[in-house]
Formats: sequence, C-alpha cells, structure tokens
Amino acid sequence: MNESLNTDIKHVFIIGSKGIPAKYGGFETFVENLTLRKKATNIKYHVACMSKNTEEFEHNGSRCFNVNVPNIGPAKAVYYDLKALKMSINYIKSNNIKNAVVYILACRIGPFINHYKKQLVKLGACLYVNPDGHEWKRAKWNFMIKKYWKISEKLMVKHADLLICDSKNIEKYIKEDYKTYNPKTTFVAYGSETSPSNLDDNDEKLQNWYKENNVRKNEFYLIVGRFVPENNYKTMIAEFIKSNTKKKLVIITNVEKNKFYNELQSELNFEKDERIDFVGTVYDSKLLKKIREDAYGYLHGHEVGGTNPSLLEALGSTKLNILLDVGFNKEVGESGAVYFNKEDGNLARLIDKCDNMQEKDIENMSIKAKERINKAYSWEYIIELYEEIFLRD
Repeated sequence: MNESLNTDIKHVFIIGSKGIPAKYGGFETFVENLTLRKKATNIKYHVACMSKNTEEFEHNGSRCFNVNVPNIGPAKAVYYDLKALKMSINYIKSNNIKNAVVYILACRIGPFINHYKKQLVKLGACLYVNPDGHEWKRAKWNFMIKKYWKISEKLMVKHADLLICDSKNIEKYIKEDYKTYNPKTTFVAYGSETSPSNLDDNDEKLQNWYKENNVRKNEFYLIVGRFVPENNYKTMIAEFIKSNTKKKLVIITNVEKNKFYNELQSELNFEKDERIDFVGTVYDSKLLKKIREDAYGYLHGHEVGGTNPSLLEALGSTKLNILLDVGFNKEVGESGAVYFNKEDGNLARLIDKCDNMQEKDIENMSIKAKERINKAYSWEYIIELYEEIFLRD
C-alpha cells in the first residue's frame, strides 16, 4: 500500500532548516536527530532541504525534498520557506493526505501566511511554528528588516495552531506580547548529549589542531558561536584582556576579519594580547566535542534567542561553564554554571576566580551541568515529547 495514502501514518512536513544531512546549525542538528532517533513507526517526516536542484532522496527514513532558490540576499530565506510550504501543500493535495502537520521553524513568512493557512485548513492540516528567538533584536539587521521580523513574528503567532517554544522564557514572551491572539503554546527544548568524544588525546587530527593553534589541553578558555554583536564578544574579549589569567582565549567562529572584527580590534586592540586567538571554524563535530572537553572553561555571551545549541553542547562537554546572566541561559544552566553580567570588571574578576578554583569544585560543576542535560535536554526525552505532540490530534 502507498504509505502516503495510509491513514494510520501521520505526515509531518518540516520547513525552515537548511536540511539534512546536517552540516552545521541548530535547526539542522535538531531535524537530523528528530529523524534519526524516531521511535514512532506511524510518523513519516518530509524535510525541506535548501539545494541547487529539485531532487528527492531518503535520509534517516525521511523523505527529503530539495528546494532550489536564487541567492537574493536576506530575502532568500523567506523565498525558501514560501517555496517549501507551497511544495508541501501540493504534495499533501496530490497524495490526498489527511491530518498532516506542517511544522515551520522560525517566523520568516508572517506577511504571507494567511493565504497558505487557508489552504492548510481546507486540507485538514495543522500549522505548527517554532518562534525561535528574538530575531528582530539582532544587531545585524537595519531598522526596516527588524520591523519586518517583528510583524512577521506577530502574524505567524496569530495563524499558528500551536507554537512550540524551545525556551520557557520565549514561551512567556509569546503569551504576554501576543495575548490578543490567545496563542496555544508548549515548551520543548533542543536536545543534547553527555557522551564523551570518541577521539583520544593522541588523535592525529586533535594534535594537529593543537599544534596549528599553539594551544594546550586545559590551558584555554573557549568561545564557540556566530561572530555577531548580540553574542557579546566585545564584553567577553574586553574583560578577558583585563583579567590576570595566563590561559588563552580560543574563539571558534566564522570571522573573516569583517566590519565587526575591525571595529572591535580598533576599540580593544586585542591583536596585541597574545592570549586571544581567533582560530576559525571547526565543522568536524567529533573534533569540536573533544576541544570542548579539553577546555578549562567555556564562555557564553548569547543574549538573543531561546535555548542555544552551543550552550547545551558546552554543558554536556565542558567542565566549567561561564554564562551571561540572562533568563535564557539561567533557565538552561541553573546551578551547573557560573554567571557574569556586563558591568565593568565583573567577568574579569570571575575569570580570575575560576582560575583559582579547586579541582573538586570544578568537577562538582561538571557533574551538575551533565545532570542538567541528562534530566531536561537529552535527545531521547526531546524526541519523545515531539512525537507525542505530532500524534496528539
């Protein structure tokens, strides 16, 4: 029997990630794990993938459909979501699928959603949305784009049958800011794991990376994340310079000496501090996990968004985690991390204090962080929650 016509199968269309197999990125990693770790035999996933062609293929037992969109700058993601949504609706229609779920990751297509929601209603399909973080607050956007993001978020909230928030703080914000629409929300975080890296200390890849970057195990603080102002690189670098630590600050990010880099350099003159080292990106997940494990401590300055995947990975791997004191981060880290604020000298003093922590206290922090991940953020638990939601109606 054609699976698509089997009424016992729940068809879930996932739009908004760049697709699977995941190479990098939070949504991509989420979709990879959602499909890879699927337990429910009566769910069929259909995943939109950004590509240069329009082929279909199978990955993790899911139907993946490529969506080819022109490179038109910031509008590319909007066009991609709209085209993927249109293709999903056509597939639901032509295969006579009843009771489908269309799950859109992020709020990019709000101004257009009413038109498509009407079609989904006619087809008996539900619209679920992950509102992601405060995209409209990101410093990289100009005034008009920020305004678009805010309007788009509002309209996605208005038309969604369910909003799946990856942070309790985001869920609270959605309920309060959009109470006019009486939004139906639920909280399901991203997942992570605490299993150790399968690379050993003598691994050639690891040793080469250490040699190339002049870094030694347990002798560096680590930052991993997009090189954007709202991740508070300015505060972290400025405070590190003020600290007395002899350890290095290793920054794994996609910087290519861009405008933001140049602005920070002229203001902080960090290139003169031999401890600070931008080492580029590390796309090898096994290697990155081992680097996290080997770091003395992890610095996390993300201020915009929900549950951040790189924070979950750090809590699952790095013994000592030093996080910016905002609701999103405290909600995740709880007592498994230490916290800094943006006041002058606050983080510098905390780094000096961390340098002098007893080994048993660091080990205790590590245990608490991993317990936190295992209890609330394990992939098994997150996938179970998602499958319950998808099969509910």
